[in-house]
Amino acid sequence: MKILLICAGGLSTSMLMKKLEKYAAEKGINLEKIEAVSTASYRDVCQEYDVILLGPQVSYQKAAVTEGSGGMPVGAMAPYDYAIGNAENIFKLVDSLLQNKK
Repeated sequence: MKILLICAGGLSTSMLMKKLEKYAAEKGINLEKIEAVSTASYRDVCQEYDVILLGPQVSYQKAAVTEGSGGMPVGAMAPYDYAIGNAENIFKLVDSLLQNKK
């Protein structure tokens, strides 16, 4: 699976990205690619991914990102899961979004 993380600047989400990579490796999750970008640059790369996750600070842009990505699965991470890097819950969100895509 390939996950694109979007936040206001791409910086805070980079820390979360590392936690997700570690969790995926420990749990044997096939995480091919994960990247953190800002809302200003997601359109340039979004078609390379299976799912887009928004940080809580940009969750209000979900409809615009869904439209701008051509209708890709887009979800907003829960503020608490994002803040503490709860990789288990974030992967549950990814699974849910991918199931709805089918």
